[in-house]
Amino acid sequence: MKASAALGATWTVGELGEHCLAADPPDVKAPPIDHVRIGLVGVGSRGTHLLNLLLDQEGIEVKAVCDIIPERVTRAQDLVTAANQAKPTGYSRSETDFKRLCETEELDLVVNATRPWKWHVPISVAAMTTGKHAATEVPAAETIEDCWQLVETAEKTQKHCVMLENCCYFREAMLVHHMVQKGLFGKLRHCEAGYQHYGARARPAAAAQRPKEGKIQTANAYPTHPIGPIAQWLDINRGNRFDYLVSMSADGSEGNRHADINTSLIRTVQGQTVTLYYDTKLPRPYDLIYRVQGTRGICMATSDKIYIEGRSPKPDTWETMEAYYNEFEHPLWKNLGEKAQKRGGHGGGDWMVVHRLIRALQTGTPPDMDVYDAAAWSCITELSEKSVANRSAPIDFPDFTRGRWESAPPIGILGL
Repeated sequence: MKASAALGATWTVGELGEHCLAADPPDVKAPPIDHVRIGLVGVGSRGTHLLNLLLDQEGIEVKAVCDIIPERVTRAQDLVTAANQAKPTGYSRSETDFKRLCETEELDLVVNATRPWKWHVPISVAAMTTGKHAATEVPAAETIEDCWQLVETAEKTQKHCVMLENCCYFREAMLVHHMVQKGLFGKLRHCEAGYQHYGARARPAAAAQRPKEGKIQTANAYPTHPIGPIAQWLDINRGNRFDYLVSMSADGSEGNRHADINTSLIRTVQGQTVTLYYDTKLPRPYDLIYRVQGTRGICMATSDKIYIEGRSPKPDTWETMEAYYNEFEHPLWKNLGEKAQKRGGHGGGDWMVVHRLIRALQTGTPPDMDVYDAAAWSCITELSEKSVANRSAPIDFPDFTRGRWESAPPIGILGL
């Protein structure tokens, strides 16, 4: 097997060949779990938020919590007991005490909300290799090799490894997804999105460059929020897949150590294109864009603008999306949107992502996002970094599914 010419000298057959030659991956067949026993690793601000969302779900028990700061563990234990559950076991001996949690506790799911991101893969792997499903905050992995480790561990252990990409459950993103499924846009041709959030007013960890100490980086350092919904609209890993990427970065304000803006272009094997932005250094309002364009129309979801040929009132004139929310509200949002907005975070997307994962485990159905999605979305950072370093050379996406994408059915997300 030869390495792709698009990879140039950046990867070798030795680095990727062993993965490409592996057997076809099996589907995870997990039986229903009526009562989901959970361990939570990382209970800082984000982890505490996730803990509250988990405690709001029916049929769960938080049995263990882990953090390097003992006071956080105590606070988390108090939240659990305040929810009328038994006091969970606390783990805080060291930064690797999650291993002891995974080896000791009888759990169904380990949820990971740690920072820095370098711990996401070790925690997920520890969970799966000790017989637990894994769920991780974004990104799932920082390198392509780590993406492969997640994929291969999930396949070997037959455990789910889900990235908690809340943006896939944003109301506007799910409306567009439902309209795509209904064919309103015709055949999709192009999508556009970006993580565009001025870092001086954003949470530092979300706006920062990928946290590798002393490393110069000009890349798309936070791709999963914008690419997640687009990947679902385009049926990525389910009849379609990302083919290759080209990327370039504007000079940075810090002597070019880090890019001010990164722009990446992705092409799918079905011939669609995606423009992806990363912009956190310059003054600007927050905007994820979420543009979808097809043969019959176009939508700019976060700008509340839509045009459907033959349906919009005036030719070549934008209209608001109000009438489309009334007619094409996603069934999940129609049934649970009000509750999600009241209970948790990012307009309800946080509550939705937790709820859908727990429901999948309880019903024994595949989660809306799987380990192949986690890998395909997370690997964009390293791919873009390699392209920028090689004068925007095209870089192939690994096929983490090893061909499974060709027969995998499209995602529905129609349940409760």
